[in-house]
Amino acid sequence: MPITKVTRNYQITIPAEIRKALGIKEGEYLTVELRGEEIVIRRAKKSWKTFKLGRKLTAEELEKISEEAIEEEMSWKQ
Repeated sequence: MPITKVTRNYQITIPAEIRKALGIKEGEYLTVELRGEEIVIRRAKKSWKTFKLGRKLTAEELEKISEEAIEEEMSWKQ
């Protein structure tokens, strides 16, 4: 069983064999859950807002998309 250390900034490194087995890449989001005395880390299922290229967007559409993205980000932080 791999062991990892908590740094002074309370960060941990996921051991290479675990990252490789699960295909975890740099920049991915993970969720962290407390289950009794255990910490459970899972790959987050997060979808990103995208824009269709070649389509003109109005200022109102851009504002609405931005507001939705901010609301979604805030819900992830709770």
